[in-house]
Amino acid sequence: MPMIPEAMIALHACSRIGAIHVAVFGGFASNELARRIDHCHPKVIVTASCGIEPKKLIKYEPLIQKAMELSTHKPKKIITVNREMHRNLHFDKDVDLDWHEAMDKAQHPHSYVPVDANDPLYILYTSGTTGVPKGIVRPCGGHAVALRWSMKNSFDVSPGEVFWAASDIGWIVGHSYMIYAPFLNRSPSVVFEGKPVGSPDASTFFRMIEEYQVKGLLTAPTTIRVIENEDPDGLFSKKYDLSSLDHIFVAGENADDALLQWATKTFRAPVVDHWWQTESGWPITNHHVGMGMSIENPATCGKPTPGFNVKVLKEDLSETSPGELGHVHVELPLPPGAMMTIWNDDERFKTAYFSKEGYYDTSDAGVMDADGYLKIGGRIDDIINVAGHRLSTKQIETAIEEHDEIAESAVIGMRDDLKGLMPCGLVVKSSRCTKTDDEMRAELIELVRHDVGPVAAFKRVVFVPFLPKTRSAKIVRGTLKKILDGDEFKIPQTVDNPDDFHIIVDILQAQKFE
Repeated sequence: MPMIPEAMIALHACSRIGAIHVAVFGGFASNELARRIDHCHPKVIVTASCGIEPKKLIKYEPLIQKAMELSTHKPKKIITVNREMHRNLHFDKDVDLDWHEAMDKAQHPHSYVPVDANDPLYILYTSGTTGVPKGIVRPCGGHAVALRWSMKNSFDVSPGEVFWAASDIGWIVGHSYMIYAPFLNRSPSVVFEGKPVGSPDASTFFRMIEEYQVKGLLTAPTTIRVIENEDPDGLFSKKYDLSSLDHIFVAGENADDALLQWATKTFRAPVVDHWWQTESGWPITNHHVGMGMSIENPATCGKPTPGFNVKVLKEDLSETSPGELGHVHVELPLPPGAMMTIWNDDERFKTAYFSKEGYYDTSDAGVMDADGYLKIGGRIDDIINVAGHRLSTKQIETAIEEHDEIAESAVIGMRDDLKGLMPCGLVVKSSRCTKTDDEMRAELIELVRHDVGPVAAFKRVVFVPFLPKTRSAKIVRGTLKKILDGDEFKIPQTVDNPDDFHIIVDILQAQKFE
């Protein structure tokens, strides 16, 4: 489904009648959609005829039809929201229903169906999965309690105040803080179909904040980077009244100091970095502004949310010293709202997350300081060993992004016969950059040498026009590593704008490193 009111209505309707919903991004690839259909066996599919992108219309009908051909399981009904800009041509009277016609024929609202607190509310498939899909199952009762508590205590949003999770319903942020949390808090929720730029320009978010009097904005750092790259001086923001905005909350990827400072200045509101996962369902750490916690350490993800006993551990499961990089775990039990299992795979649930007795394994690396503030250093897989030195690729990315002419970066550990792995930086220059590639490369190498140290052995820099990401804003690091290492690879089905992926492939395959 695209980001339209009918998507919200459909999901809330499922909740009302006790049905389990499974939401995916609009325009999802047919073969990936078919895999999910076969995995969760939906009785009904609710979709739309199309989605709107800034430069194109995405027709969903051929994607759905192809998925139905590929899947073994066949849903009984397909309900389609036919939009004015495009209507589905295919119609099977035994399977297809038109949303608007069905609504016109509806006699009365269906009464709500009571369910147990631990009954499943929804299944949400994690992004970028390969092999058997991994569907996270969320319980009803604990999820409602956690989200309601977090709206005031973590995000400082009271009933009646507007909250905008600038996300998609196919991502956990959309599920938790667009679909459910605002309504549980009696707060209006903003649903936006478009992009931060190109809809029509970089003023979109500022216009939306003023028009809807948004108090809290939750988004990914990529969104802010895109706006900054298009409008580096923040000229558009000066045209709008942003006085309603109290905080911007960012999560999902690295937010470097320069980005935080630019966003704070441009949006005229403090930026709060926090950390959580699809599996947790709500913030594991935050600065909890609603509890009076100050943002005195904005470069961190804050402190643990009450109920999450976060530990940074060494390989022998002893705790690290303050400031020491380690493997982030949460001591059991997990609080209300966390996942309850993986759909149809309880054994995988245990082995993937609870292989270390007494702990939930987040698969993230991080550092906790003496005051209890956590800084995430990326996935454990993003920790690279360079000639015996364990380095966080996120630490190198943070150093790169301190440069005021860099929009964003991704550091990948390339195979190296001598050192084992060597960091390679894929770097996107900002629109205001006027220096040559050689000049920028030299400056970035010196920046990393200064901030991280010579042990990083950072010498490989590749300039790219964009970083390929999934629809949930995750950089496809595994695929990029395969390309750089010269291994066979497949373009991930979950990648955003797959038609442009060849641009990155051509650039990377043309590189010759010493």
